[in-house]
Amino acid sequence: MSGTGAITVGLILAMKASTAFAAPAGYFDLGTRAVLETGDTWSMNGHRYRLYGVQSCLRGTTFTNNAGKSQDCGDASLSVLAAFIKDTHPACAPIAENSAVTYVVCFAVVAGQRLDLGTMMISEGYAFAALDADGLPVNPAYSVAEQQARIRRSGLWQFSDVQHPSILLGRTASGIQEGRQ
Repeated sequence: MSGTGAITVGLILAMKASTAFAAPAGYFDLGTRAVLETGDTWSMNGHRYRLYGVQSCLRGTTFTNNAGKSQDCGDASLSVLAAFIKDTHPACAPIAENSAVTYVVCFAVVAGQRLDLGTMMISEGYAFAALDADGLPVNPAYSVAEQQARIRRSGLWQFSDVQHPSILLGRTASGIQEGRQ
């Protein structure tokens, strides 16, 4: 193959490789320019985004790790989200919006399979299925993933004092304090 032909083939292969990692139409790349706020929310380009149907652990709530040390649960969720973003380069699509936040679903390609970022976080035990005002899962599939993670004692579920953040938020919203009804 001549030098020009090799360059042309190389350029075509490089272009195909770069488009293989680009977000599809309607999606945007979630990358290093995102400023993570919690394990389910971030800001980028002056706008806030949140994973739809996902509730990360609340910052300021704690769990006791295997070494007997108290750890911030919200920081654990945040760290795992950061690792997933760094390692999998997800793409996200907006599905709902209000004046404060755009709710998104995100996917990443892992080992040739397209995986939902929310399911990944919940299955690994570092996020939870968000509940609606009636206490029902916003996304029933996430509830199933959460139950499976809980049974396997994945991630945060291995610690006996982890509290489900949606239940804590529900108690706060309804004015019920822990121990009182």
